Parts: sequence; C-alpha cells; structure tokens
Amino acid sequence: MSSLTVKNLKKSFGSTQVLKGIDLSIEAGQFLTLVGPSGCGKSTLLNIIAGLETPSTGEVWIGDRNVNRLGPKDRDIAMVFQNYALYPNMNVRKNISFGLEMRKVPKGEQDRIIDRVARMLQIEPLLDRKPAQLSGGQRQRVAMGRALARDPKLFLFDEPLSNLDAKLRVNMRAEIKELHQRLGTTIVYVTHDQIEAMTLGDRIAVLHNGEVQQFGSPSDIYENPANRFVAGFIGSPSMNFIPCEVTGSPVSGYGLTMVSEGREFVLKTGADLQSRIGKTVILGIRPEQITHVMASHLEEPFTCAATCPVHLCEPTGPDTLVTTSLNQTKVLARVRPDAAGLLGQDMELMFDLSKAVFFDPDTGSRLGLPLDRAA
Repeated sequence: MSSLTVKNLKKSFGSTQVLKGIDLSIEAGQFLTLVGPSGCGKSTLLNIIAGLETPSTGEVWIGDRNVNRLGPKDRDIAMVFQNYALYPNMNVRKNISFGLEMRKVPKGEQDRIIDRVARMLQIEPLLDRKPAQLSGGQRQRVAMGRALARDPKLFLFDEPLSNLDAKLRVNMRAEIKELHQRLGTTIVYVTHDQIEAMTLGDRIAVLHNGEVQQFGSPSDIYENPANRFVAGFIGSPSMNFIPCEVTGSPVSGYGLTMVSEGREFVLKTGADLQSRIGKTVILGIRPEQITHVMASHLEEPFTCAATCPVHLCEPTGPDTLVTTSLNQTKVLARVRPDAAGLLGQDMELMFDLSKAVFFDPDTGSRLGLPLDRAA
C-alpha cells in the first residue's frame, strides 16, 4: 500500500473545464471517498489517478513516484468498476487468475492467491461458475477478488455498489469496510451516495463543479460544513435552511427572530454574528437538532422550546420525521415516535442551536463560528 497525493490537478475536454485545480493527499492505508452529484468530476479524477485519462495540468503521486507518465499497468493499482467488467466466457477462478497469468505468476502461487481471496470473500463455492450464473452481489465479490489478487499499492472503486438493491448495498458496504479494516489497504472510492461516503471513508472529499468544496473527516464535514452546498449534500435527511434576522448584542447574546403561524419567538445562538445584527442570515440546523421537548435538556445553553404546527408526520421506525414551518420555510424535525404531534395540530419542539451553522444568503459561504471556536 502507498500514500496518494494529487497536486493542482486540472482537466479540460475542449473548452469545458471538468477539474479546476484539485489538491488532495491521503496516507498509506487510508480510505478516501470522493462524493458529489453527477457531473462534479469525481469519476474523471479517479480515471486520472488510474491512468485512464491524462490531466491537462497537475501531478499524481503514488507513494514517492510521480506517475503522470506511467500507463495504468505500471502504476501498481487495481480498479473495481461499476459494471464489474468480468470476462463472461471465463469462470470465477479464471477471472481472478487472469491478471496473475498476464504477470507470469507461477501456477502454484496463483492457486494459493485464489484460495486466499476466495476464503476472504466467501466465494469458494462459486469458483467454477461463470458470471451469468451469479447474482449482482456475487459478481461484485468476484470483481473485488480479482482486485485483491493483485495486492496493489492502491485500490480504486468506481461506484461499485450502484447496481445493487438497497439491502445488498448495505451488506456489501459493511463487507468493504471490514475488508479495509482487516487488510489496511489504501482505497479511493467514488460514490454519489453520501451515506456510503460517510460510513466508509476515513477522509471525504466533497466535489462540486470540478472543485473540492471540503476535504476532511466524516465527523468534521457533517458537523462543520464549509459552505451551504456541503451542508445540504451531506446528511440524510438534509439540513434545514431557515432565513432569519439577527438580533441582540455581544453583551446580551445574539438571537434569531422566528415566526410560525403568526407567533414570533427568538432562538438564542452562541455564534459570533456581530457583523450581521439587523440583517438576514441562513440558519443551518439538522433535523436531529429539532426534536420533542425534554425538560432536562432545556437547561443547556442555546436550547429552547417553541410551539409549531404539524404539517406532516413520516414514521421511519426508530423515530418520526415531523414537517413544520418557520419563517415561511418548510422545516424537518426528528422526534421519538410516541412524542410526535397530530397532523394539523401544534406541538412543542425543542431547538438545540449549540451545533447550528450559518450561511450568507447571497454567497452560501459559512458565517459566524461558535464563540468557543472563534478565537
């Protein structure tokens, strides 16, 4: 396994600039997920790392080697594709061993590698079957087995679970994570699914319009999004964005004016919003930070309750999503099922602004760090 460094990588197709200066670096053994909407450039970036595309400018380093001038076969990588790319006329054993044969690995060593990989992925009973006789999940295991047989410095995954059904995706996601923890391999994994990105990656790069919007750990990106795009893209359900006016002062503390069904109230926040007093900001608050009232939590700083209308209830099993409205904006709250209000009636909701974030309504850029972090 090796580290990976991408320096000021740019890529244009004709007059269209797909990558606009990408800088990323991960250590050997780390799991990097590239996540973003369709067309953001994540697959192009992966193909450049693999050597399948040539960058317009910039450098790719695998370990201590600049691989810009090396073809895919000389980069010591293994890639798992979205469509599995198995040879239909070969059985599973031959699919796994084909790359080993091309590199002239001795037959005895090939057999040992195939047995090890088959045990690891629990595909021993499938070795004599052809791809057409396998389910989607089994084909994905074979594709992973072929990559693992290479024992490369870097594994590249291009949306490998997108063709699987929801339950199988969850199972395969867990298997990939367990495999990484067991082998300690260096992995770059492309996905448009932010849940996959959050659960799999040690490091996440959120891409949009060919640029890295934020690069960091899953917890940092979730709790401290760099801008409104990242805040809205990461998290399910998505973060609430509520326009509101800032009131108060550094002495009395800053407040956010809210109106719900004609009732006005103020939420207190610990963010430094001095420059925004009397102006509108966008409050970003996640559904789990708006919930049913718990008296013990109301004593905590920047937590308060307010009466809000119930427009919709969506039971999910462990909790219920309640839709209400604030400042003429639809807002989603996450509550305990037995605490959910009745449709068309009011219920008391508790707002925890200790982890709320704020954005400029015009640019979407982040505003006002919490006071304990502003220094």
